[in-house]
Formats: sequence, C-alpha cells, structure tokens
Amino acid sequence: MAGKKFRKALEKVDTAKKYSIADAFALVTQTAPAKFDESIDVAFRLGVDPKQSDQQVRGAIALPHGLGKAVRVIVFAKGPKEAEAKNAGADYVGADDLVEKIQGGWLDFDKAIATPDMMTTVSKVAKVLGPRGLMPNPKVGTVTMNVGDAVSAEKKGKLDFRVDKAGIVHAGIGKKSMGPDKLKENFMSFLGAILKAKPATSKGIYIKSLNVSSTMGPGIKVDTNEAMGNKEE
Repeated sequence: MAGKKFRKALEKVDTAKKYSIADAFALVTQTAPAKFDESIDVAFRLGVDPKQSDQQVRGAIALPHGLGKAVRVIVFAKGPKEAEAKNAGADYVGADDLVEKIQGGWLDFDKAIATPDMMTTVSKVAKVLGPRGLMPNPKVGTVTMNVGDAVSAEKKGKLDFRVDKAGIVHAGIGKKSMGPDKLKENFMSFLGAILKAKPATSKGIYIKSLNVSSTMGPGIKVDTNEAMGNKEE
C-alpha cells in the first residue's frame, strides 16, 4: 500500500524541475503519503572537502517554530547548576549516577548538556554518546555554565547540524502538520546558518544541490540560485 501511495505522491513532482523555496514547501506537505505526522527533511550537498579540518561545516540554530516534537534533555551537573537545569525543564539531571544509567544501556533522551567541570565524568560514556551524536560539545552550546538557557533552547527545538563524509548536511526541520509557511520560515533560518558556516577556504560553488522531502515522500529539488541569494518570496 505504501508503494502505491508513494507512486501517487511522485506523480505530483517534476523530478527534472528545480522548484522555488515557496513551491517546494507547498509541494512537500502535499506529497507526504503516510498517515502519521511525517518529518520534513532537508539535504544540502556542499562544495567542501570534509576531510580537511578547515572545511568543516557545523553549528546549531534555534528554529523559529521549533522541530514540532518533544525533545528529551539530560544534564550532567551538580549543586546550584543541577537545580537550574531542573527548573528549566530538564528530563533528568545527575552526575556519576547518570553515567551509571547510560553504562547500563539507558539512552532514553535526545540531547545531552554538561557544565564544563563535568566533562571528565561525561568522558566515561564518550564511546556510547559520541557515535550517536549525543556527546556534549561547546561548539554547539551543549557544554556551558548557562545550563538553564541551554535546556530551554533544546526543549524549543534547537537544530544541531554538521557536514558528513560525503559533503552533505542532512537535517529534519519540522513536521508536516506545521504547514508550508512555518516550514519555510524554519528552512530560511537553517539556510542562513548554513551560509554563515561557509568555510573561508571553500572555493567554487558552495551549495551544489538542495533537496527537501518528507519521511516517506519523494525528494523535491530546490533552486540553489534562489537559496544562495537567500531571497524571500
């Protein structure tokens, strides 16, 4: 049945065409065939060489309309910072007890934040957190003394992004139910962050191609010239 729905959705998409940003987001919400609230994903293929340390593209941004889902946040902190994290809405706050839980196989969370003094403790589970993209990192604001602000930002739906080995940045920017306008506004914020993160050493075309799709729907090509111009409709 899913195959039939996908084919029907694909009929609405001209695979040879590069759509304007506004048209792409109008279309992606129409071509999400599943009954559940599908994620809307964006993929940027960039003209960078990720093997070079000076060509890394990474960062974090709080999207204007969040990610459309509940984000479970844990915090490694002690003393006053533990209370601050709890007051900001952290789902679980701890130190060595949190390390033990994770070592025991518990991974019921989406984001991890730590105060700088806790990083020695966190390093005990680095091999578990690292490969899953859950390791706290100062570059994306998850190693900080401002744990309250960090928890609030993650809860609202802060998007962390980084280029992969193939030179692609892939991220979910919201849910189908948010509608094309909110999704487009989230996308424009994400696009701005991608353009801002362009390495100084990157030569030639920066955004080589750009696709948007829903979890179960077909890919839709977006006009990269409009994206590079960062023009609003």
